[in-house]
Amino acid sequence: MDAVFKALADPTRRQLLDSLRDKAGQTLTELEQGLGMTRFGVMKHLRVLEEAKLVTSRKEGRFKYHYLNASPIQEVADRWIAPYQKPFARFALDLKNQLESSVPMADKPNFVLETYIRTTPQALWDALTRPEQTALYYYGTRIDSDLKRGGPFRYLTSDGQVMLDGEVVEIEPLKKIVSSFIPSWAENSQPTLVTFAIEPMGEVVKFTITHHDYEKANAGIDTGWPVVVAGLKTLLETGKPLNLPTSM
Repeated sequence: MDAVFKALADPTRRQLLDSLRDKAGQTLTELEQGLGMTRFGVMKHLRVLEEAKLVTSRKEGRFKYHYLNASPIQEVADRWIAPYQKPFARFALDLKNQLESSVPMADKPNFVLETYIRTTPQALWDALTRPEQTALYYYGTRIDSDLKRGGPFRYLTSDGQVMLDGEVVEIEPLKKIVSSFIPSWAENSQPTLVTFAIEPMGEVVKFTITHHDYEKANAGIDTGWPVVVAGLKTLLETGKPLNLPTSM
């Protein structure tokens, strides 16, 4: 965590994170505006933030888009703050939207979250696809899916209600799952797309969540995903679940 605290110690870097919080997926040119420093200076600060895993980037065509990666900050919160937090309020579980046959993907994702987990691709895949494991980190819900394209990909509460609906759009075992995302707790939510990507990197596995058009989900995604990822990482690395809320 030393790299995280070092990165956050500089006010300019905190300003960059604030900018990415307010508008995800910015280019270097966009981030330069309002900072009053050279392009090289901005690049230098971004490098520190990327080394601390607080910023991640995606290249689409000739543009490189930058995103706030909240996972390291969530880990800090879980270590020192989570024991004092009250459980999240329980949202209504009635399904508000029916699954549409197709969900258009935006030109670029506007929510990206990365973390590195000391585990294997198989163990991570099992944690993502086995109901007894998702119940330990995904707000107490159990995954319901046949893991086939066009099949269901939804999360059920302990009494069998659908908390999160969706279907499998694309799947590559041990590598990637793309699914639609329809939260039952959110009013006026529209179907969006979520990608889980698994990439082995030596002794660790890089896990990336990409959520396209997440604002259309109207579901508190930017705060919900870091909690899920922190719980998943802790479960795989320690064998024990975090003391997280059981409902969203």
